[in-house]
Amino acid sequence: MFSFCTDPTTLADWQWMACYLTTGKHMAFYASFGTVLLLLAVTAPLALAFGFAGAAAARSALLPLRWFGKSYIAIVRGVPDIAFFLFFVIALDQFFEWIRHQALCPDWDQPIRQGNDFVVCAAAKLPLNTAPQWMHEGYGFFLAVLTFAIVFGAFSANVLFGAMRAVPLAQMETAAAYGMSTRQSFWRILVPQMWVYALPGLSNLWMVLIKSTPLLFLLGVEDIVYWARELGGTKTSRFTDYPHGDWRMWYFLGLLVFYLAFTKISEIVLDRLTRRLNHGQATSGGEKLRRAAA
Repeated sequence: MFSFCTDPTTLADWQWMACYLTTGKHMAFYASFGTVLLLLAVTAPLALAFGFAGAAAARSALLPLRWFGKSYIAIVRGVPDIAFFLFFVIALDQFFEWIRHQALCPDWDQPIRQGNDFVVCAAAKLPLNTAPQWMHEGYGFFLAVLTFAIVFGAFSANVLFGAMRAVPLAQMETAAAYGMSTRQSFWRILVPQMWVYALPGLSNLWMVLIKSTPLLFLLGVEDIVYWARELGGTKTSRFTDYPHGDWRMWYFLGLLVFYLAFTKISEIVLDRLTRRLNHGQATSGGEKLRRAAA
């Protein structure tokens, strides 16, 4: 990065540290913070969409759809998160390759399951062996996002299902008395009002999602935990130009500060959103705002 970094052994302390903190691996470490933020930015709305679909299915008048929605909520919530994370990444990868195998290799005459191995034709592999490295990394990130969305979608579905049931039934009956159809009542009466009841649970779920991002490390994505462990471990002059002792404590302390700062910003934003949603509502929060304005 700097012109004076040609020979690290001749550098003064501050120059050595400046060169050390601007190596290629450290740049990847800094970029991994963006990976975590991108995961949250993509996963949160996708998980909310999964949750809304699951909650709507769980309260559907159609028995198969209602059974599917409640089963999705119960099964995912009843299994440890890490088990689902490790399962879904493998299952989704094999599912996508199986679909491609059926479409691209119809003449394949060998079994796909060969003992413990999952074997598909070369054209069905995801990504292809000839694909550039960014495609391999992007595909791994895509699987991680989809896995996070499925798992946290079940938790958000449970929150939204409870919020839908919290909306007073009298309002739905009034809407029906005014001639609204079931669909109109759902979108015009139920959905706009449920958010004030759902936000506390969704706020907690957002905090849990932030705390779960280190699971990217277990899913094979080079995130901030991976690089903190990689860069903070003991380095000797035999393996690197910048030898140092075990600095993992300092790297993980930096991660601690990052997560605390991010959760604090999230709390401020969520508190303002809660106040906005409670304004004018017949809830304890809305009553508190009315008294404060009086």
